[in-house]
Amino acid sequence: MKIIDILNKRNMSLSFEVFPPKKESGFESIKTATEKIASYNPAFMSVTYGAGGGTSQYTLDIAKNILENYHVPTLAHLTCVSSDKKTVLEKIEAMKNAGIENVMALRGDLTPELNDTDLSTRDYQYAIQLIRDLKESNADFCIGAACYPEIHPESKNQKEDLLHLKEKVDAGVHFLTTQMVFDNNLFFSFLYKLRETGVTVPVIPGIMPITNANQVERAIKLSGSFMPHRFVSLVDYFGSDPDAMKQAGIAYATDQIIDLYANGITNVHVYSMNKPDVAKGIIDNLSSILGKDFGR
Repeated sequence: MKIIDILNKRNMSLSFEVFPPKKESGFESIKTATEKIASYNPAFMSVTYGAGGGTSQYTLDIAKNILENYHVPTLAHLTCVSSDKKTVLEKIEAMKNAGIENVMALRGDLTPELNDTDLSTRDYQYAIQLIRDLKESNADFCIGAACYPEIHPESKNQKEDLLHLKEKVDAGVHFLTTQMVFDNNLFFSFLYKLRETGVTVPVIPGIMPITNANQVERAIKLSGSFMPHRFVSLVDYFGSDPDAMKQAGIAYATDQIIDLYANGITNVHVYSMNKPDVAKGIIDNLSSILGKDFGR
C-alpha cells in the first residue's frame, strides 16, 4: 500500500522508523527487533539508509522482510550524494523488483570524505535530482522527502528552505516527514508557513522518545532541534535513573502525540531507534485512542 493512501484515510495512526545494522554480525538482532515492532501493526515502517550507502542492502532486506512477512507497508530510504547515477538507478530497480512502493528520497549526510569534495563534480548534489530520477523510473513510487521545521542547517533562512521544499513537491513528492521535533508549537508554525508557500501535501511530524540522557546531545547534533524548558528539566531530573528516564521519555513523547492528534494531525512518525519496548510503551499509552488493532 502507498503511504499517501494511508495518509488520505485520515485515521489516527502511528508509524515507526528503524535502521539497518552497520555490520553483518548485527543483522539478526536488528531483524528481530524490527519484526517485533512490525508485529504491533503500525501504519507503516520506514527503514533508513546507512551513511555513505554502506548498509543499503540491509535496508532493502529489512524492508522486504517487513512487507512480505508482516504485511506492513514499508518506506525504504534512499540517499544519493555518495553514489553515482548508475548505482542509484540500480538501487531504484532493486527496490522496484522487491515490491517496494514507497521511497524516502534524501540527499544524505555529507561524510568526512565528501566534505572535502567539490559536490558540483558529483552526479548528485541535491535530493531533488533523486526525486526526478524516481519519477522518471519505470516504477510508480510514492515518494517522501524530509523537512526541517527549524530550518535546514545549510539554508540561509526559512524562506529559502520553504521554497526548496516547494520545488521538491513540484518535482513529484507526495508527502513530507519532519526531523525530530520536541516542541509542537514549532511544528504548527512551520506547517502554517509551508501552507502559505503553496505546499499542500501531507506533512508527518517526527517524534523521538528520549529514553536515555545521552541521546539528547546526539539529537541536537542530528537535527538542531530546540529543546523546550520542560523537556530539559525532565532530562535533568530523571536522566541519572535509567528506568525513570525511559518512562519519562515515553510519557513526554506520548503527550506530544496526543497534542498533535487533538490538533488535527492524523499520522505521527516515531523515531523508535529499533526499540520495541519503547514503541510498545507509546502504543499502550494510546490504546483507546488508536483502537484495538494496535499492539495486537
